Amino acid sequence: MEDLYDKGFRSVYSLTAHIVFVTKYRKKVINELMLSRLADIFKDTCIKWECTLVEFNGEVDHVHLLIRYHPQIELSKFIANLKTVSSRLIRKEFESILSQVYTKPVLWTGSYFVASCGEVTVEQLKQYVQQQESPQK
Repeated sequence: MEDLYDKGFRSVYSLTAHIVFVTKYRKKVINELMLSRLADIFKDTCIKWECTLVEFNGEVDHVHLLIRYHPQIELSKFIANLKTVSSRLIRKEFESILSQVYTKPVLWTGSYFVASCGEVTVEQLKQYVQQQESPQK
């Protein structure tokens, strides 16, 4: 149970997000070396934001990140930073590959996917809340 929850100054929490970034125009540009470098970049960025990269993987046109984060994080800003830092470094380090595909300095689409994750389903939570004893009137 200890591993399920993180503790803050005035909170106990378990916040995990599943994030997906897709390459611009869904171009198949991510190779094995690039994927490995992206893992390092995302890991380092998470450390700077005091988060944990729980899991990472990807395919030739998108990547998946599973991240544990704390309640003080503004998730949209964190995700924007992940995209910006990774795009800048990958474009710099793999310029010869990316310049064959993109004429502009891009890597990711402007959008992203994010979903919250938990140890229980919404249905289980609804059932738990419904089963709580209400105060008698």
